[in-house]
Amino acid sequence: MDTLSYKTVSANKATVNKGWVLIDATDVVLGRLASRVALILRGKTKPNYTPHVDCGDNVIIINAEKVRLTGKKMTDKIYVRHTGYPGGQRFATPSELLKRKPLAVVEEAVRGMLPKNRLGAQLFRNLYVYAGGEHQQEAQKPKQININELL
Repeated sequence: MDTLSYKTVSANKATVNKGWVLIDATDVVLGRLASRVALILRGKTKPNYTPHVDCGDNVIIINAEKVRLTGKKMTDKIYVRHTGYPGGQRFATPSELLKRKPLAVVEEAVRGMLPKNRLGAQLFRNLYVYAGGEHQQEAQKPKQININELL
């Protein structure tokens, strides 16, 4: 029997081939966008997925301020942060956050779906979010995908 035909191949930093993916977030539901972007960042869409290795693609999201939230989440959902000082708990709704920092809503949604460890922090560095239709990674020749056709 050929023993090479059934051995599991684990990816490592040297054997991973990372690509660039461009996603337009115009009128895409925030949770669906974040979950699919997290899958791409993690590398779960590739056949050589290895759980402990950064084997996912780099993701560029454009038009992040045009993302859609369903129901009454735009006014009822609350983002909580703390300044670090006593009594420094601050609250914000997505509508307020989109006015102040249009990228934060998408970034927080994706960050929440990544692992909460050093690997998750490294994976988050592979995400580039832009408010408008222009981005700075033209030299990498990203492949544009439709997020609704991914899964």
